[in-house]
Amino acid sequence: MNEQVERIADAGEYVLGTLSAPEREAFEQRLSADRALQAEVYGWQDRLLGLHAHVLPMGVRSEVWPRILQRVERTVPAAAGARAANDPNWRSLRFWRWAAGCGVAASLVLGSLLGLQLVQEQEAAGPRYLVVLQAPGEREAGWVVEAVAGGRVRLVPVGRTPALPPGKTLQFWTKPEGAARPTSLGLVSAGQAVEWPAAQLPGLGARQLFELTLEPEGGSPVGRPTGPILFVGRALTL
Repeated sequence: MNEQVERIADAGEYVLGTLSAPEREAFEQRLSADRALQAEVYGWQDRLLGLHAHVLPMGVRSEVWPRILQRVERTVPAAAGARAANDPNWRSLRFWRWAAGCGVAASLVLGSLLGLQLVQEQEAAGPRYLVVLQAPGEREAGWVVEAVAGGRVRLVPVGRTPALPPGKTLQFWTKPEGAARPTSLGLVSAGQAVEWPAAQLPGLGARQLFELTLEPEGGSPVGRPTGPILFVGRALTL
């Protein structure tokens, strides 16, 4: 895989909080001395912070929180050396930046940004993926894709899509890593969410490419993208 693409994907997973503990520790060691990697992390923080404005409040059934607490109690060791509330670290700017970042990531992963099911309903589903689609060369998100293996794939507008020229339409494509060509998932109307069964995709996995292209009315006549790419992104595992 291209080194730059790998760095971007790693930074995205780090900001979302989906890395395992060993992966996170190794990433932070690289982060301390790699300015390019630091820039990618800051870029992901800026992009995902904008998505936070689209999260809607969502009620949680009463039995969910006790289950979460039980899991925390099983996985977090007793705080024998817990810091006092007046510890200097609690007053440090760095600590509160870290805490704010965790809050953003938690909201994105556990919230209802894309109509995700509740935690207990997701346990029976397959792996989940998130794709932030951006215009080439831009830092702001225009669309987001949420997919659950064996479940549904949902494309949701979260930004502004430029007005389309007369006789043109948006077409949605995906291409798993290693696939010979992209597969069309159909036409899309600007500003409208669309949903498909995941079984309609040629595959679903991390690093999978998703893009929206500008095509003639009725879609590409040759079964592959012909117009310019308006939005593009790769899947991250949640």
